[in-house]
Amino acid sequence: MSEDRFGNPHAPGLPYAHGAYIRSSKDDHAKLRHAWRFIDRRVAESGLEAVYNLSGLDRRLEATADDLALFDDDLAPALMIDRLDALALDHLGGDAKTHGIVAFNRQTAAVITATAVMAGPGDTVIGVSATGSHPCVVRGAMRAGADFIDTLGVSQFERAIGETAKVALVSMTRLAVSYEILSVKEIERIVRLAHDAGAKVLVDDAGGARVGPAVFGQPKMLELGVDVGSTGLDKYGTVGPRIGLLGGRRELVDEIRALAFELGVEARPMIYPGIVRSLEQYDPARVRALVATTKEVIAAVKRRLGNRVTETPVIARLDGEDILEIAMERAGLSERPAAPIEASAGLAMLLLKDYGVLTVHFAGLPPGTSAMLIKFVPPETLARFGGAERFAEAIDKSLDRLAQVIGSPAAFRELLFGEENPGPA
Repeated sequence: MSEDRFGNPHAPGLPYAHGAYIRSSKDDHAKLRHAWRFIDRRVAESGLEAVYNLSGLDRRLEATADDLALFDDDLAPALMIDRLDALALDHLGGDAKTHGIVAFNRQTAAVITATAVMAGPGDTVIGVSATGSHPCVVRGAMRAGADFIDTLGVSQFERAIGETAKVALVSMTRLAVSYEILSVKEIERIVRLAHDAGAKVLVDDAGGARVGPAVFGQPKMLELGVDVGSTGLDKYGTVGPRIGLLGGRRELVDEIRALAFELGVEARPMIYPGIVRSLEQYDPARVRALVATTKEVIAAVKRRLGNRVTETPVIARLDGEDILEIAMERAGLSERPAAPIEASAGLAMLLLKDYGVLTVHFAGLPPGTSAMLIKFVPPETLARFGGAERFAEAIDKSLDRLAQVIGSPAAFRELLFGEENPGPA
């Protein structure tokens, strides 16, 4: 079993360990509800302008005045499905003759439903990425009743697929949760090896569908030769809504769509106008602008925290283990008072409570990583907040505040959960 830097075993299906405060997704949800109270209080006191979405995710619903009449589950699909399909096929690099499209309520739903169609009990699903598959890929295999093997890079993947019988599906992640990216040559080899073994290829292209082509000059998702893939429209150049946009070989997409409707995980048709507007406004130059602004913030944070910040070509992260260690150092603690995911949660809570800053920690339930990610920062939001140096200062001062409370179980529970306090007695 994988473990963190301190030897704590990772929770099942997650790339980090739980602790005494955050023990399951139920605790994650209690924490999220408490975070909503901070937002509600801040908006009541200072208005919406006092909340700064610096998470790198955009989950709005863009709509024109004419769109309002189409917010209807019967009218929207009848009037907009052809436009949606055409825009989505262009966005994903598909061909209307061979590919189909379906919108899901979330990227996780798209991956899990597609996995259930392409793998089943007795099969094996192999995950492959630069640094580890997203929890939704692992859960997809688990829900399908298949065995799951995760591999890092082409060499591990080649060995696994050569040694494993009944590989039904390869779940490939182009841009990993850590934001390391597979090269085109690596992707081509993975797809070829999978197809030679008789396996289908699903690509979890949540952010890679835009970052790959816009920043690294890679092909669009369906131009990679995969069978099915999906992306989230809340990421990097699109402006929401938070859906999973899936495309792939028509005969497979037809089966996946049917299962999605049976399970009730399809996107509500009334939000089709928002999907269309999001795809219409997309410009790869916006992705590059977000990366450029992110690099300004990274430089400012590194001036304060030094090599504690890990940088990739497009983002940076402050790992949960480092957040915990910094808090312990500043508090003068020798024994670890919490798990890395809990320290990261505390930092995110303080940034929201004291500065109105939304970070990616609140985006997933459970979070996909224990790290604080600095990614795809909107230049206009950063300017409204006060610039890169002020953001770096907010992180630094929040770490000071974290050091003041992390050693006190009562104070730390209050920070994470408020009155609900589901942590240890």
